[in-house]
Amino acid sequence: MREIHDHRELMVRCGHDTLCVWAAQGLDGRSRAWSSADGRAVAVAGPALSTRDRLALSGPVDSVVPLARAVLEEVGPTYRPLGRPGVIDALVAGHPGLRPGRTFGWMDRTEPMTAPQDGRAGWLTEAELPEAGALLQAGFPDSDAVPGAPGVHRWAGVRGPGGRLLALAALAWSAPSVGLLAGVAVSPEARGRGLGRTVCRFVLAAALEEHGAAALMVDDGNLPALRLYRGLGLRYRKLRAAMATPGGHGAQ
Repeated sequence: MREIHDHRELMVRCGHDTLCVWAAQGLDGRSRAWSSADGRAVAVAGPALSTRDRLALSGPVDSVVPLARAVLEEVGPTYRPLGRPGVIDALVAGHPGLRPGRTFGWMDRTEPMTAPQDGRAGWLTEAELPEAGALLQAGFPDSDAVPGAPGVHRWAGVRGPGGRLLALAALAWSAPSVGLLAGVAVSPEARGRGLGRTVCRFVLAAALEEHGAAALMVDDGNLPALRLYRGLGLRYRKLRAAMATPGGHGAQ
């Protein structure tokens, strides 16, 4: 394998794959990237991305699996491999320290988007973040993105007529050329009113303007969220992560 130090080379090697570009975080000294000897596969190790050390994989199975095994030996067991289900299943089959996790979706968009024009959505101030935390507890208690967490950059929200915060979303763990949408929550009593769509469109439009691409991770079982994001023009790709077996030496 050969280490990649140049962001432009990484973009070419991975075919502008937003997952790999996001994991690289611009190769700013924390993240690292490698290509396989045959040049057909890429592995990118990004620490503390959406609360986990992640190893994003791209390429055909016969090329990317040997690369992933070699990279795991170098970066250590905290990195969780992430890629197409077939790639992860093949990697796990030859690595007794790993087991496959469930599938989920990676969604992205590169075409520009206009922000909502009704003025309901806006960026929250530092003083408003405790209210955002309370809304997350009510609407999305399992969110990895929470106010004040490392890498969670900005929060946007939509307020109701009485001034109460009813919907919010964050830009979090973004790379220079991929903005990540996270922490989407709507107050339970305000669902079905299009507020989630409004705040997501506001954040996605900002991500596309500032980074050139926007992406998110979504649970495959969250059908309302999948409909929302597809309606906002995001493309879906199925992913799987691998994780350590109890007492094993794989990714945590």
